[in-house]
Amino acid sequence: MLSYPILASFGLLFIGLTFLFSKLSQLLTLFKPEGTKGIVLQTNWETLPSSNDFLEAKVEKQILFGPVGVRLRRKDGVPSVLGDHVFGKKLRIIPEGLILEKWNTLDAAELPDFDICLYDPELDQIRTLTQVKSFDWHLSEIKEKELVLKWFDGTQGGEQVVQL
Repeated sequence: MLSYPILASFGLLFIGLTFLFSKLSQLLTLFKPEGTKGIVLQTNWETLPSSNDFLEAKVEKQILFGPVGVRLRRKDGVPSVLGDHVFGKKLRIIPEGLILEKWNTLDAAELPDFDICLYDPELDQIRTLTQVKSFDWHLSEIKEKELVLKWFDGTQGGEQVVQL
C-alpha cells in the first residue's frame, strides 16, 4: 500500500519529462534552416578497376548496405550500348568479351534481379546469358564454350551452366 504513491509519483514524473522534451523539440524545429530534404548523390566518371582501363563508371543507384548500380561508358570515347543500361560493379574479362551484371530494375524492393551478360566490345553488343536473383554470384569455371556460374541467396545456392 505504501508503494502505490511512490509508483504513481514516478509515473507522473515520467509523463512530465516526456511532455517537456516534446515541447523543447517543437521549439527547436522552428529554428531549423530550410534546405534540401534529401541528399542527391553526384559522382564523377571513374575508371572501373577490373576493366583493364577500358570502362568508366558513374554511380546511378546506391542500395543501403548493398551493391552499387553504375552507368558504364567506354574510356576510348566510342558511343556504346552500355549507356542504355545500369550495371553492377562485378566484371570479369574472358577471351570472348566482358561478363557484366545488368540490373533489370532500380527499385530496391524488387532487387536482386540481374541479367548476366556478355559484352562484345568489337561489335558493341550485349548478349544476355542468364538471369540471377542473388547479390552473391560468381563465375566459378570457364570451359570450352560454356561458363559455370554459382550463386547463393542466403538460404540456398545453385549452379548454372551457360553456353557461349
